[in-house]
Amino acid sequence: MKLQTIEYFFREVVLSMIRNRLMTFASIGTVAVSLFVLGVFLVLVMNMSKMASSLESQVQISVYISDTLPEEGRAEIERMTREMKSVASVEYVPREQAMKIFRERLGENQKILDALGEANPLPNSFLVTVNNADDVKKTAAAIADLYGVDEVKYGQDVAANLFELTHLMRFFGVILVILLLGATVFIISNTIRLTVFARRKEIAIMKYVGATDWFIRWPFILEGVALGIIGGGVSALALRSFYSAMIAKIYESLTFFPMVEQYPFMNYLTLTLIGTGIFIGILGSTVSLKRFMEV
Repeated sequence: MKLQTIEYFFREVVLSMIRNRLMTFASIGTVAVSLFVLGVFLVLVMNMSKMASSLESQVQISVYISDTLPEEGRAEIERMTREMKSVASVEYVPREQAMKIFRERLGENQKILDALGEANPLPNSFLVTVNNADDVKKTAAAIADLYGVDEVKYGQDVAANLFELTHLMRFFGVILVILLLGATVFIISNTIRLTVFARRKEIAIMKYVGATDWFIRWPFILEGVALGIIGGGVSALALRSFYSAMIAKIYESLTFFPMVEQYPFMNYLTLTLIGTGIFIGILGSTVSLKRFMEV
């Protein structure tokens, strides 16, 4: 393609956007608002996923071992548990430490333990963390079969409900993003279609004087790209400010709330929004031109 032709295309894009200022402003506004809403949903979905992963990672297996088990037996249980592929970490909790933790949890009510005197009914135990939350049930069953293990608990009912909830959160989050993306494509395609419709006579004249289809298409496609870049950039800037303010507000009262770190997450999201804007601009221009190219 000749340099002169490329200059003509870009000049046409600029002139078209200036001539159709109101339509250009409406298109950029539509792209920006649509992509901003899409970005907000992406932020919510990613943070829901982060929260779900955090909740799942907190599910631990409590392994209670026999009081009569010698030290060698305890060490063997720990070794065999650590060697399981699904296990991330194993922490030994002697009965004395377990009692201390129990007293701290009771707080002001720990006086009820005074009746026990020096006796300690709590067993020695292990706290086991798995790599994947879906492996909790299978891992717990495998540990329960080891010699010297009296009981294995991991809050079966609570864990099952938790995993079901987190899976639903992820599933519906993805569905919402897909639906919103489809709605965004539809809105922007129709907005660009109005721009093309306003210039339908110009397209017809160019066809009659012998201009090729691609010669006519390129300025519109480049205009769609320009609208996508500007709209995506505006939405990305707005989303950065929104997410920064949201994180600051949440961390004021919930310091340890699991949220996706602002960087590099927002950099990736910015590229995603601008890329989506470009894609939608090209798609909208291509689809909208089809009808008016048939002269």
